[in-house]
Formats: sequence, structure tokens, C-alpha cells
Amino acid sequence: MAAASSETSKTILKSEALYKYVIDTSVLPREPDCMRDLRLVTDKHERFFMQSSPDEARLLQMLIKLTGARRTLEVGVFTGYSLLATVLALPDDGKVIAVDVSREYYDIGRPFIEKAGMAHKIDFREGPALEHLDALLADEANHGAFDFAFVDADKPNYVRYHEQLLRLVRVDGVIVYDDTLWAGMVALPPDAPLSEYDRRTSAVMRDLNAMLAADERVDVCQLTIADGVTICRRLV
Repeated sequence: MAAASSETSKTILKSEALYKYVIDTSVLPREPDCMRDLRLVTDKHERFFMQSSPDEARLLQMLIKLTGARRTLEVGVFTGYSLLATVLALPDDGKVIAVDVSREYYDIGRPFIEKAGMAHKIDFREGPALEHLDALLADEANHGAFDFAFVDADKPNYVRYHEQLLRLVRVDGVIVYDDTLWAGMVALPPDAPLSEYDRRTSAVMRDLNAMLAADERVDVCQLTIADGVTICRRLV
């Protein structure tokens, strides 16, 4: 997620009052204590802006329940707030393979996951996601074996993740990409005053969005939740 200075700034909505209303009315009252506690701990981390927002976590849970997902993938974990949301939404026999380059961040959230009694649903794998996804693809039993995937990792590799996930996620399965509107920067004019990092990343997101919109293998729905969320349903 792009940098944010407060909880309410983790949204591209122009009205922080409206965002706070949504969060206070329909999100936080239903946020389990374990998720709240992990969110508050992560808010104190120097890289707190990498954490998924509460409304986005709620969206992931709703999608998992609506699709009846049992086997899921998470590419990019950080401290595990969205991962905890996922495992809480999965049925008792549900499983998620979660990949991140840093076990150090994941270990911050692991005590909260264990306290919630959800650790048995998680297969955490440390290292580059492209390599771990390739390893899964090497076993044909994994082709089309997953119901759901959430990607919140290194943005330049989103297109490559998409090709891998289209083979791992089943037809009618769902792939969710985070940060696809990059705090609204994707719509700014070329001469907008941006940092070099934001300029590069917004360009990457524009390329991804154009590719997904033209990809006939998926249905696409782009939402203005958090930093931009794109939902893809695999068609073929």
C-alpha cells in the first residue's frame, strides 16, 4: 500500500468523514478482537502503511464466504492482518498458502493468529513468490486447485503473478489485486509532482489495469476501496 499518515488516509475517498462513517458503522463493530489487536500493533510499525485497511479485510472475508473458498493463496503477507482475516473466514478445513520474503514481519502477527486458534490453517512459505508459485505449478495436481488468491506484494511482478495464478486458481475462482489505483495517482497527469517511486509504481499499475481490462480470460471489477482493489474471476 502507498504511504499513509493515518488510518483514515488509507483510502482514495475524498471525504475522510465519509470513510470514518463507513468504518465506524459497518466494519469496526464486526472486527474480531484478534484482528483489532494485530491492526493496532501493526499501526505502530515503521512500515504500518503496508497493512491492509479494515474495510479491505472485510471485503476479502465477504468474497471468501460468498465463493465458498477452501484453498487459498496469499502473495505478500507483512504482519498478517489480511491473512488473519482470510483464515477467520475460511471453513474449519480451509487452508491458505501464504508467501512473503520476510518471516520477520509475519512473526509479529503469528502470536495473534495462534491466539485466535487459526495457525493450523496457514502454510507460510518464506522467499520470492515467483519461485514458490512456480514450485506449485510444477505439480499438476495444483493446477486449478485453489479457489481464491490475494496479491499485495511487489508491484512490478503483478503481471507475472497473474499468469501463474490463472493456472493455479480454478475456473470461477477469484484473484484479488491490492493497490491497483495507487492512491489515485494512476489518474494524475504526466507532469504531476510525484516522487520517482510513486511515478514508477503508478505507471506499473496503469499497465496492469490496462492488461486486466483487456484479458478475456477473466471478469474484472475495480473498486475504490483502500488504495484500489481489483477483483478478477477466472473464466477459462
